[in-house]
Amino acid sequence: MISKNIILEDDHYCFVCGKNNTFGLQLEFSLHNGKVISEFVLKKAQQGYKDIVHGGIISTILDEAMVKTALLQNMPAVTAEITIRFRNPLMVDEPAFVEAFIEKNRKKIIETRSEIRKKDNTIIAEGHAKLIRI
Repeated sequence: MISKNIILEDDHYCFVCGKNNTFGLQLEFSLHNGKVISEFVLKKAQQGYKDIVHGGIISTILDEAMVKTALLQNMPAVTAEITIRFRNPLMVDEPAFVEAFIEKNRKKIIETRSEIRKKDNTIIAEGHAKLIRI
């Protein structure tokens, strides 16, 4: 259970979006019509098998996008439950984007969805998460 006394602070070292984290992905997220979007190209340092982006990195980006969609709409939250479905591989150095949105917004729980797609709209992975408001 998440403590109600927790304080969420951004010290800019988040692995996904932290500008001060030289080992991180340093993705930039923007909010457009209730959807959070970020474009990116992942490098060899993020691979699993040769030249294929690691599934854990893909999962991490989906998670971050879903949390950001709440945060950028003034609803601080953390992930309580997440489901990821992988559809196609993402290759190293291949441009892609993530998009996330709020599906249901309740008093304590925010349900979100996200997708990572290639530029040709091929779906790489889909995510669904339940976030707990903080």
